[in-house]
Amino acid sequence: MTDFTPIKKQSTRTPKPDWLRVKAPTSKTYGETRKLMRDLNLHTVCEEAACPNIGECWTQKHATLMILGDICTRACAFCNIKTGKPGNVDTEEPAHVGEAVAKLGLRHVVITSVDRDDLEDGGAAHWVKVINSIKVACPDTTIEVLTPDFRKKLGSTDLVAKAHPDVYNHNLETVPRLYRTIRPGARYFTSLRLLERVKEVVPTVFTKSGIMVGIGETKDEVLQVMDDMRAADVDFLTIGQYLQPTLRHAAVDRFVTPDEFAVYEKIARAKGFLMVSATPLTRSSYHADADFARLKEARESKLAAVS
Repeated sequence: MTDFTPIKKQSTRTPKPDWLRVKAPTSKTYGETRKLMRDLNLHTVCEEAACPNIGECWTQKHATLMILGDICTRACAFCNIKTGKPGNVDTEEPAHVGEAVAKLGLRHVVITSVDRDDLEDGGAAHWVKVINSIKVACPDTTIEVLTPDFRKKLGSTDLVAKAHPDVYNHNLETVPRLYRTIRPGARYFTSLRLLERVKEVVPTVFTKSGIMVGIGETKDEVLQVMDDMRAADVDFLTIGQYLQPTLRHAAVDRFVTPDEFAVYEKIARAKGFLMVSATPLTRSSYHADADFARLKEARESKLAAVS
């Protein structure tokens, strides 16, 4: 039997250190972004997952859109998204997503979704419609998808990959030892295999994955996850501090210092990741537009120098 770590219980949340404190959103642009999401009946992971960066990102009109509803069929111990029986899929959503991306003027958009284990394909066909809608509405916008694991939904990963997003992201979230308590509805090697499969289907796509730290993992376990990702040819890595959404969720084991994050970033780059974001406030889509733009510029400069 695989070892696992029980979820730590606590009656109050541990106070955040200074490096994790952010200002409450107050800007006019933040309000405009929020209104646009409401007007188009769209959900965002920024709100649903209580992201600490929402004020900064929405002020810059950067929002991570969450498709297929706001109710997830999984119940992960780290996640603040509602769990239950989802409603019907909104057939107008792909068009609304394309419209939102156009109105926000995004150069790079990140799309994610809840798990939809109730759907035969896990929502993969809907994913394809959303990607295609963005390409029609905003042909110059690069697209990053952050999909669920499509567990036991054969062919679903292939379907989304063949829609040719620019970046295919799927988060491992934590180290294998913690899966039974932190991510009980998923399997570590299923997620790892998904990332590997994407590259087999579309070798030119960039793949990306991320984990949380401060949830009970050890440094050696984090380094092993990095090695597993590189063995699966994952290109981009994000590492951020886990923050407990409510007292019902897994407790913070410790707050990882900025210096420790800097060490993780240095090691990850040495292991061959093309892009690494490792800071306390890093989340999957945090600064994804700027990171991807820098990578494209670097690649174009390198190609120009070679030619």
